[in-house]
Amino acid sequence: MSWQAFVDTSLVGTGHIAKGAIISLAGDSAWASSPDLTIQPAEMKTIADIVAKNEAAVTKAYAEGIYIAGQRYVLTRVDEGDLYARAGREGVAIAASKQAIVVGIHPEGVQAGAATLVVTALSDHLKKTGY
Repeated sequence: MSWQAFVDTSLVGTGHIAKGAIISLAGDSAWASSPDLTIQPAEMKTIADIVAKNEAAVTKAYAEGIYIAGQRYVLTRVDEGDLYARAGREGVAIAASKQAIVVGIHPEGVQAGAATLVVTALSDHLKKTGY
């Protein structure tokens, strides 16, 4: 399966994620994303720093939020390479694998837990396949 197919099928195709992306663990490139989701290089780097447990990045994100495609999200949780943030009733779940970071944005009406399960399931699959 291609990276884009993972985004289209394993994230958006579930109905729990409105937009998704897979970026490199270093935060220096997007491997695939929904057509209407463009994560800027600085945004990818910030996400990668938080996933890598960079204390300064985590502290800053809790204070100022994180930005994804220009949208500000309030960081609510960071656990072992996974994080969750909200923007009103929408949210973003992010989970890291060995080489990639999976980003899933869920719309209003989808429970955060359901969206997080979809994102972490793809991340776990990537870990098992060496990514």
